[in-house]
Amino acid sequence: MLLAIFTDIHANRQAFSACLDFARARGAQRMIFLGDYVGYGADPEWTVETVMDLVNDGAVAVRGNHDNAISTPSESMNAEAQAAIEWTRGRLSAAQRRFLSELPMTLQEDDRLYVHSEASSPGRWRYVQSTADAARSIVASDAQITLCGHIHLPSLYSMSAAAKMTSFVPAPGVPVPLLGGRRWLAVLGSVGQPRDRNPAAAFAMLDTETREITYCRVPYDVDAAAQRIRDNGLPLWLADRLMVGR
Repeated sequence: MLLAIFTDIHANRQAFSACLDFARARGAQRMIFLGDYVGYGADPEWTVETVMDLVNDGAVAVRGNHDNAISTPSESMNAEAQAAIEWTRGRLSAAQRRFLSELPMTLQEDDRLYVHSEASSPGRWRYVQSTADAARSIVASDAQITLCGHIHLPSLYSMSAAAKMTSFVPAPGVPVPLLGGRRWLAVLGSVGQPRDRNPAAAFAMLDTETREITYCRVPYDVDAAAQRIRDNGLPLWLADRLMVGR
């Protein structure tokens, strides 16, 4: 089965729409969502409703820290992120807020674990920034492949049977075989707010038959997404950063 895996959409309708179109055009058979549907961007209602519809149609979704913050005011965030969450709370319907609050923190399917941050303590929202971080997440689960987001930077880690770690940033559009003799942690880039100096939206596609993962980059109308943020009175930095991918 060909899975399209998205994370950190952050209410960016233009980016999410472009990624969905890209995935469907390439034969995606199932959608996987790794959290942070809201926050930063200006279209939370549309984004959450779209994810809800896809889940009703067979997609799976887990909760991110921005989703958690909608119903948990104590969630710690920087000033710009907090302003966007407070604005978002007033935009979502009761059903949409309930959907976010009821999402699981992790979900395991066959040999795969889906989580927003990392597997050792999902509710602490720790970033995977090193091979040590990746190893901590890998050994916390019995999954062969863990897929996560949160950091907005794409990378791929693996652990050998002897616990030797490797890491690299896959080239977009180039399938990478997830060899059976290793365990893998795929950190996806962000759909709605990339931070690797490339403004193109990021997601990945995983072929469960061939065990190949392909990291994808999708250009979208960044200007329109940024203008939506400005028009809704959200912090200007949230618009500006989209233009430069940071």
